[in-house]
Amino acid sequence: MDDLELPLKDRKQAAELLAEKLAHLRGSHPLILAIPRGAVPMGRIIADRLEGELDVVLVRKIPSAIDPELAVGAVDEHGNRELAPYFNRTRTSMEWVELQTHEQLELMRRRRASYGGKRPPADPAGRTVVIVDDGLATGSTMAAALRSTRARQPKQLIAAVPVAAPDSLEMIAPLADDIVYLAAPMNFMSVSRHYRSFPQVSEEEVLELLTSQ
Repeated sequence: MDDLELPLKDRKQAAELLAEKLAHLRGSHPLILAIPRGAVPMGRIIADRLEGELDVVLVRKIPSAIDPELAVGAVDEHGNRELAPYFNRTRTSMEWVELQTHEQLELMRRRRASYGGKRPPADPAGRTVVIVDDGLATGSTMAAALRSTRARQPKQLIAAVPVAAPDSLEMIAPLADDIVYLAAPMNFMSVSRHYRSFPQVSEEEVLELLTSQ
């Protein structure tokens, strides 16, 4: 989007702009899978604009032992793990990765029980599925989400993010049928720097958004 000015105002603006780029999906009842927690408010807006269904895809980043903000990989709720291409340069041991994997799996089990309530997770099989995140830094989390969802045989699998690091877009390209994004600045530092307002999203807000369909 050549005329887009960064930083974005907030997640709401980002979601509305993404929904415009995904408008061709309206009428196909797409399944919007948001990566918690930050992308869930965006997923709600996109699902409503496209007359689709909202659910979550549970993946968690595996942080570096040195820098907790740096993802060295990601794991989905089924235990499938994705290590970043630069993992060997991060001075992170596999013992640390195993420990973090266990902790993240426990957190995702609790979240699935909390978010799902009495309803089962939405089934992507045979459907057009859009995986939404609020930004793409290393790409590990989105890659894990795409692999996890692809295994469930969607008809079409789309990744949608407002801002992304260019090399991360290249990394996930083989995993999606299409990638929709607003900007891929060369000087990408972190997702939050590309928003004027980027507050934390609470568990309570996620639950309310998921049950408001």
